[in-house]
Parts: sequence; structure tokens; C-alpha cells
Amino acid sequence: MARETTEMICISCPVGCTMRVSHDGTEIIELEGNTCKRGVEYAKAELSDPRRMVTSTVRVRGASHTLLPVYTASPIPKPLIFGLLAELRTVEVQAPVEAGQVIVEDALGTGVNILASRRVG
Repeated sequence: MARETTEMICISCPVGCTMRVSHDGTEIIELEGNTCKRGVEYAKAELSDPRRMVTSTVRVRGASHTLLPVYTASPIPKPLIFGLLAELRTVEVQAPVEAGQVIVEDALGTGVNILASRRVG
């Protein structure tokens, strides 16, 4: 592979450093702009397996609210986000639902559960 330079904003801590990463594929050659060690780990992960937490809503029956806020229990691979959102559009749950309740188990075969953000009853 050829050497590339990628700019990214580190989201590992509240500082939000803008980093320039020179890399050959997933191998980091040079890293500039990070102010803490977490930037190095973030850049490595972002180049090899970028992941994100996802928040959304699903429909709920039998409650005063028609939508239930949900979130991933841990980050999922970034390329799967739109597929996950499409799956969540098909989900409908029956009230009552407790905060932290598993709404979708093993979403898209990732091993990550989708959890309710709040109680709806």
C-alpha cells in the first residue's frame, strides 16, 4: 500500500484533538496533534476497526409514548450502523418496558444488545 495521510478528530476524551495520521494501511507511520496517549489507541482503532455507539428509537405499543429511546450496549462496527438503524425501524415492543431492558439481542450478529434508555409504561 501507499502512504496516506488522514485527518481525524479524536473522541477518546473531552479535548477532541484534531490529529493528522500518516499511515500505510492500518500501520501508523507518524501521528501529530494528539495531546494524550489515548489518541494513539484511537487512531489505531479508527484505521483498523472503527466502532461507534448508536442511539435511536423503536415503536412501543400500550404506552403514552409511541417511541422508546434505545442504545447499543457497546460500540458496533461503523459500517453496520445503517443496517442496524434499518433493523430498528422494524422493531415494535409492548409496554411496559424497563430502563436497561434488552430490546434486541445480538443485533446483526455483532454480539451487541440494544437496550431501552428509559422506562415506558
